[in-house]
Amino acid sequence: MHAGKQLSTEIDATVPTAARMYDYYLGGRDNYAADRAAVEELDKVVPSTRRLALNNRRFLQRVVRTLTQEYGIRQYLDHGSGLPTQDNVHQVAQRVDPTTHVVYVDNDPMVLVHGRALLEQDERTVVIQADMRDTDRILGHAETQRLIDFDEPVCVLFNSVFHCIPDSDTDGPRAVADRVRERLAPGSFMVMCQLVSEDEKVRDFVTRFMDQATQGRWGRVRQEKDVEALFEGLEILDPGLVEVSTWRPDTEVAPVQLTREWIEFGGVGRIPE
Repeated sequence: MHAGKQLSTEIDATVPTAARMYDYYLGGRDNYAADRAAVEELDKVVPSTRRLALNNRRFLQRVVRTLTQEYGIRQYLDHGSGLPTQDNVHQVAQRVDPTTHVVYVDNDPMVLVHGRALLEQDERTVVIQADMRDTDRILGHAETQRLIDFDEPVCVLFNSVFHCIPDSDTDGPRAVADRVRERLAPGSFMVMCQLVSEDEKVRDFVTRFMDQATQGRWGRVRQEKDVEALFEGLEILDPGLVEVSTWRPDTEVAPVQLTREWIEFGGVGRIPE
């Protein structure tokens, strides 16, 4: 199991992070020249990434709205939540029910700073700094214990984050997902998706590029079958495991991916009663 360690509270503007690159793709301002340069290089090989990021954000919003409205979920644990943007999980859920509780988890110190500033007046929402692999620290954290009742259904989000961690028997995506699942009550939900490609050259290039750019803070671009394995034993909500822009789309027109060199793939699974 991933051992808890002291995470840095220093923001290094010279090394790109996935959170800040994602922020730049979404039109945010909490990013640096290093992040923007990495995005420009990435776009040369995978030019649809900005549209992919927008579609992923909209998928997250649809999922939270659906689970809050239709399934009565009132508590969310969001791993690798990233920098605050418009319509965050707590905003979407609390529009349906203001009493909804949300815990955000990220290891990026910039997320912690901006998140805490945003949530200063919100007693039902908190951001904690932790590695998403450190399940014991996250679930045992005082703020998590204050806001989340694990005897009741909860939605755990691993939205577009598993590609940020490498394969490992104890710390890889499957091990992390299984570890969290064991602690959840029946009727809970797990939202999991990640960047995938069926093109080996694309997988290898992006994996190498992001690993170098982030100085080792990266995992691997995987295949659809790897994501499907995460959902074994879960009841998968319709329409199944899909490219995320096709998961219960709104009437709004989603940004179209002009190329399909990689996609965001996943869905929503429910722990059987």
